[in-house]
Amino acid sequence: MTRQIFLQRLRDGLRGLPPQTIDDIVADYEAHFVEGEAAGRSEAEVAQALGDPDRLARELRAEAGLRMWEEQKNPSAAMGAVFAVIGLGALDLLIVLPLLIGVAGALFGIGMGVVAAFFAGGAVFIGGPFFDPPGGAVTAIFAGLGLMAGSISAGAVLTLVTIGLVNALVWYGRLHFRLLKPAL
Repeated sequence: MTRQIFLQRLRDGLRGLPPQTIDDIVADYEAHFVEGEAAGRSEAEVAQALGDPDRLARELRAEAGLRMWEEQKNPSAAMGAVFAVIGLGALDLLIVLPLLIGVAGALFGIGMGVVAAFFAGGAVFIGGPFFDPPGGAVTAIFAGLGLMAGSISAGAVLTLVTIGLVNALVWYGRLHFRLLKPAL
C-alpha cells in the first residue's frame, strides 16, 4: 500500500472528528512514512508496519470519544464514549449489546419513575390540602415535600450509578482493546 492510499484511508476513517485533530493525526502518520523512507524502508513496508488504516482510525476515534468523556462528564460525552467503545468492534456485541440495551432500558424506566414521583409529590403538595386528607393539610404538604425530596435523591443516585456504569464500560472497552491489540 502506498503512502497516499494509507493516509487517505486514515483520513476517511477519521471523518467526524474536528478538522484540526484529523490534520494532526495524519501529519503524525506522514512523519512515520518520512522516517521510514529515511531509514531505507519502502512505503509498503512502512504501511504494513503501521497496520490497517481503517482499524487505526476506529481506535483513534474511540480514544477521542473516551478522552472527551474523561474531560467533560455530560450526556453527550457519555453517549460518545459508549458509541466509541461499541465502534471499536473489540467488544463481543452479541454479549455486551443486549446487556447494554437492558441496562439502558432499566435506567430509563427508573428515571421516568423518579420524574413521575417528583410530579406526584408536587400534586400532593399543591392539591392535597384542598381534599381534606387524613392528618390535615400540613400532612399533605409534608407528604408532597417528602415525595419530591425523595425523587430528587433517587435522581441523584441514578445519575451517580449512570456515571459509574459509563466509566465501567469505558474501562472494559480499554481493557478488552489492550488484550486484543497484541493478538491483532
